[in-house]
Amino acid sequence: MRDKQNRINRRGFLQTAGVAGIGSLLAGCRKKQQPPDNVDANLVKRPSKDPSVAVPRRKLGRTDAEIPVLSLGTFQVDVDNQILLRKTLEAGVNFWDTAYSYADGNSELGIGKFLTKNPNVRRSLFLVTKASDAVGAAQIEQRIQTSLKRIKTDYIDLYHGLHKCSDPGLLSDEIRHWAEDAKKRKLIRYFGLTTHQNTAQVLAAASKCPWIDAAMFSYNFRLVQDAELQTAIDACHKAGIGLIAMKVMGKGQTVPTEAEEKLISHFHDRGFDESQARVKLVLEDHRFASACVGMNSIKILNSNIAAVLDKTELTVADRAALAEYAKATCSGYCAGCADICNAALPDAPYISDIMRYLMYYNSYGEHAEAKRLFAQIPSELRRKLPSLNCRLAEARCPQRLPISELVTEAVSKLA
Repeated sequence: MRDKQNRINRRGFLQTAGVAGIGSLLAGCRKKQQPPDNVDANLVKRPSKDPSVAVPRRKLGRTDAEIPVLSLGTFQVDVDNQILLRKTLEAGVNFWDTAYSYADGNSELGIGKFLTKNPNVRRSLFLVTKASDAVGAAQIEQRIQTSLKRIKTDYIDLYHGLHKCSDPGLLSDEIRHWAEDAKKRKLIRYFGLTTHQNTAQVLAAASKCPWIDAAMFSYNFRLVQDAELQTAIDACHKAGIGLIAMKVMGKGQTVPTEAEEKLISHFHDRGFDESQARVKLVLEDHRFASACVGMNSIKILNSNIAAVLDKTELTVADRAALAEYAKATCSGYCAGCADICNAALPDAPYISDIMRYLMYYNSYGEHAEAKRLFAQIPSELRRKLPSLNCRLAEARCPQRLPISELVTEAVSKLA
């Protein structure tokens, strides 16, 4: 009877958070605290001393930084979404992740607009941005100078100078020297990398580089069974590299209705929804400091905050339900093993990228961004895509993706 009542209370808490807003829900529980000098009390709220209502924080690897376990991915945040930025601070989610290329620069400009109006908020933030598409130290320098101007700040807390790193060879002395010099110039506090492809190989190499402070990469219920990836994660964790999970929802191209309904039903009976379960799965792995989730609405923000505040741990049955769903939908999810596709299609080294762009279009609703990224593929190759023979790549794909079919779909939607 007590377990049943706990489930009812938990479900009520999560549902209330999604509708009323986590700030109003917890307002009565918080003790009044004075903000730092000259900082608007309505914008900056220190974590509550009551651990039951504070967004938990974890140490970022061997660094001195403590960050919230939930961080804001601003891939879908533009200059007009100022209320969302305000609400994240009110909830204690002060880790904001952006990039030089997000929303064609408007994500960084949006943060800059917010900091222009609220300059004293900067010291309460942990700002992260990335050197999108930069090749070599000179382009990384150009990117960060532009980012600093856009964001209206003179330093970045964590700078991913290697963005979408898919080749361990990019962890070079040239980049190391730039990172060390940028720290001396106080442009950045920490240096890191992100990777979407060949993740295990990149992380294994990063674990041997003491100048890499943090790594952000895809990690979700679909990837937990990847033994090579787990070994690389262990190596980075032991080396003190701060680990940040992204793509934690594990969205793919298609979702069979029956499998999705079964998953939703399972977690409804547990007192939280299946999206919240995906966040929980990642954060129950304490090797990770934070889960970076793309959130473009207050409703989604509140749902994710409720998930990290809820103390319920996933059961063996919960994990089995997620694993079963992953298996049922694996043919619609690209795991980013680009080296396999590239070996099968050496003249078309963009298949994994195309799968990701199509996912942005289908699952994230980011039509303009998906088209912008697709347009960066060399025009000669784009013209060849409709007639590309992908049979060998399909035969080798661990996920058994219908690559030919998905490439055709990408051309029709993104070209």
